[in-house]
Parts: sequence; C-alpha cells; structure tokens
Amino acid sequence: MVRIRKADERGRFNHGWLDTRHTFSFGEYFDAANIQFRSLRVMNEDRIAPGAGFPLHGHRDMEIITYVLSGALQHRDSLGHLSLVRAGELQRMTAGTGIQHSESNPSATDELHLYQIWILPERGALEPEYEQRMFPVEAATGRPRLVISPDGHDGSMRIHQDARIYLARIAEGGRLTHELDRGRHAWLQVLRGDVAIDSHGLTAGDGAALSDERSLGILAQTDAEVMLLDLA
Repeated sequence: MVRIRKADERGRFNHGWLDTRHTFSFGEYFDAANIQFRSLRVMNEDRIAPGAGFPLHGHRDMEIITYVLSGALQHRDSLGHLSLVRAGELQRMTAGTGIQHSESNPSATDELHLYQIWILPERGALEPEYEQRMFPVEAATGRPRLVISPDGHDGSMRIHQDARIYLARIAEGGRLTHELDRGRHAWLQVLRGDVAIDSHGLTAGDGAALSDERSLGILAQTDAEVMLLDLA
C-alpha cells in the first residue's frame, strides 16, 4: 500500500523570518489523519531568513536529525557544542533526559533551507548526545547512502530506534530500488527534483508512506535527491 502526502497538503506557516511546512501534526498545526508514521513523528521543511533563528529552547525523549540543503545552520547547546552545520551535512541529537539548544542562520544575505526529522526513541531517559557529519552521496549511480541506523552500520550515525535513513541523488532517467524486509515500512521524502514510484509522480516536498510492500522503485524524472526512511 502506498499513500502519498503532497507538498501543498502539508501544514504551512509563514512568520516572515520562517517559512515552515509540516508533514505531520506539529506545534499549532494539527491534522488527525497525519500525526506520525510508525516511529517517524516530525518531517518539517524550514526556510529561515538571514540573521534569524530559533532562540534557546528544550527537547526531551526524541531523536532529532537535521539535514541542511542550502545555507548553513549555527547550533549551540547545553552540552557545550557550538558548531556550524553546512549544506550537505547531517546533525543528530538524542534529546533524552533533556537538552537545550538554539538554531540560527548566521548569514547576512543567504536563506537557510533545511529538513528536520524527529523519530521517537526506543525508550525514554537516554543520555543526551550530539553528532554531525558530511556523507558523500554518489549522484551518478543513484546508489543510496546509509546515513542513520540503530547500530552505526557502514559508517552511519547511530540513533536509538529501529530506523534506517538513506540519502540518494539520482540523475535524470536513473533508477533506484530499495528492498524492504517483511514487516518493514518506508517513508520516502523528495528533497529536490521530480521522481516517480509506481504510477505516482512526486515532486520536491512530496512524501510517500509504504506498508505491505517488498520493494520501492524510484525513477528520476529530473535530477533528484531523496531521503528514504526504513522503519519497523
């Protein structure tokens, strides 16, 4: 079964300094039909104006992954980290027993464009953690790169949940196939470009939930980048 979540169906709020789109219920946006998908709780696409950002705020008991598409994210947290997350880099936080952080766009001229993903952890009260890393992703082959996993397999960053996240860039006309083990589910998020899965055409911002499927085939109709979550 494939269920499509179109980009223009998402919750949208434009605060001037922040243009944000919510795939699932988040903050002041509530959609009873789209609370979460398996352990995937948040899939937000944010565009943050130059010099703007989120002041210090807290999180608990959540695995938080941020992927910067363009611009750079300045991060500061209560663990003592002060870092710059550049385009193409991923940031991972285990909020656990509690973490305070701020996120901002340090540029005076360039917009910051990112995705933030929240995944429910396998248990509460974990020790807070922080990590960021750049993962080279092959554009020519369309081969998916494992970037997040529960065991750090193949050099991926580790989270505390039975979830694997892949990134893939696919050249126009290229194909990508991902096999799903029995009982697994998948969420596909189109980050850039246009793709097709089965008879469904998807464009940037669109998502697709897959259950009771043994494989996912993706055809790039333009040069494209996708994020694939393989979930229990």
